[in-house]
Amino acid sequence: MSDKNGLFITFEGVDGSGKTTQIRKLHDFLENQGIAVDLIREPGGTAIGEQIRALLLDKSNGEMSSETELLLYEAARSQIVRERILPSLRAGQVVICDRFFDSTTAYQGYGRGLDLADIERLNRWATGGLEPDLTFFLDLPVKEAMRRMEGRLIDSDRLEEEGCEFLSRVRDGYLEILARNSRMVHLDATTPIDSIYKQIQSKVWEVINK
Repeated sequence: MSDKNGLFITFEGVDGSGKTTQIRKLHDFLENQGIAVDLIREPGGTAIGEQIRALLLDKSNGEMSSETELLLYEAARSQIVRERILPSLRAGQVVICDRFFDSTTAYQGYGRGLDLADIERLNRWATGGLEPDLTFFLDLPVKEAMRRMEGRLIDSDRLEEEGCEFLSRVRDGYLEILARNSRMVHLDATTPIDSIYKQIQSKVWEVINK
């Protein structure tokens, strides 16, 4: 699955970190430059993936086991890689993905406590070995993340209601993933939106121009 000509960019971070805002800004910038962009989200992005997403985030599924949760994420990922991501990359497009396998490692591995080696094997199997070229990690302290999410608790999903201790483990996991991956760019999500975006735009433009 390495025969790709495009650029694969992912965004990671806990809920409330501002990923959606930055993704939209980057998408609009690249389109204005005449660059073909495919914007997707995980889980979802395909008819099958959206159905899996609904299962995963439905608060009525509180009895879902951690193992079931992990396998559903991998199933949605396998579908979107083959149906959306690879075709777009092979067509030379920039693919921007809101979350990818780093989320699974952080949430299901560090957050849920599932075996990291098992998750790594499943991530590689589901993606066929595909990895992002560039990953932006928007790092937000957990207390600030909880404060930002307070205003939308009515619309919160199953994972957003896990609480501070769970999010703390997730954030710690992201920081460990960051430490061992040179493709990841650390961004302080407490700084102004435009300041964060300038860093993202500069790094993406640098990679594209290479």
